[in-house]
Amino acid sequence: MIDTSLFIHPDDAKAIRAIENIPGASAICKKIMEYGFEKLFYGQNIASFIRLSPTQLPHIYKRLPPICEQLGIEEPEFYLEMSPFPNACTFGDTKKFIRVTSGLLETMKNDEIDSVIAHECGHILCRHTLYHNLATFLLQDSSRVLAEEISQTLMAALFYWQRKSELSCDRVAAVITSPNTVARVQARLSGGGLELTRGLNMQEWAAQADEYEQLYNERGIWNKYLQLMNTLALDHPFSAVRVREVLKWGSQPKYQEARQALNKRENHRCPTCGKPASSIKYCRFCGTKINP
Repeated sequence: MIDTSLFIHPDDAKAIRAIENIPGASAICKKIMEYGFEKLFYGQNIASFIRLSPTQLPHIYKRLPPICEQLGIEEPEFYLEMSPFPNACTFGDTKKFIRVTSGLLETMKNDEIDSVIAHECGHILCRHTLYHNLATFLLQDSSRVLAEEISQTLMAALFYWQRKSELSCDRVAAVITSPNTVARVQARLSGGGLELTRGLNMQEWAAQADEYEQLYNERGIWNKYLQLMNTLALDHPFSAVRVREVLKWGSQPKYQEARQALNKRENHRCPTCGKPASSIKYCRFCGTKINP
């Protein structure tokens, strides 16, 4: 597996530490998932959506395995949801799966689809799924009874971290594709068509995030409170913020370091099956001894 420290956004790292400092947070999250919520979501998924495979819509399925191999993660199950709305998600702590919508596949170019899949794989790579799943569940109306039993401090910390975790996964997507591709995905997810977004000035759009932060900070505590209320129940950061963060990271040495680590992994392959091999003794795909 590629080193996750290359990707973790500092706000993500800071936010997860805040959750872990809440007494019992990890135990509470795991216990909630153990009581059947993971199985419930998996059951709903398998009954409602199409599981992709080498024999089920293989032209879509084939986009996932190479990305998993590049990142060095176990391949999750892959599902297609018939929906006109472009979207994707990752779920599962012990049994992970990724889902994309038909609307996403029909409105995005191939590199943009790969960027979205890589982003979702990033949640697995960065070990986001336990807390991420709980936060997603608590945002749904069906979870009101459960939400009433969880401390508001933990809920607020979960929602805040969930937003920040997306910035780390944007970095994963940027390494698999490019920072500009990730930025284009944000434009497409915001509803922009191919022709319109082709001429979008991404740097100018990213600058709007700076204006937003200036607005956030300029009028003291009351303005901060209003902005907090504006973002409290959001599960993703604002698009301009995501574009600014990924473009900024793409110009930093850490991005080049992550690219080099990915290339090094790609060049180090198992002599038997040809799949990327990490610095371990045995290939995790076929069991061949790699390093005597």
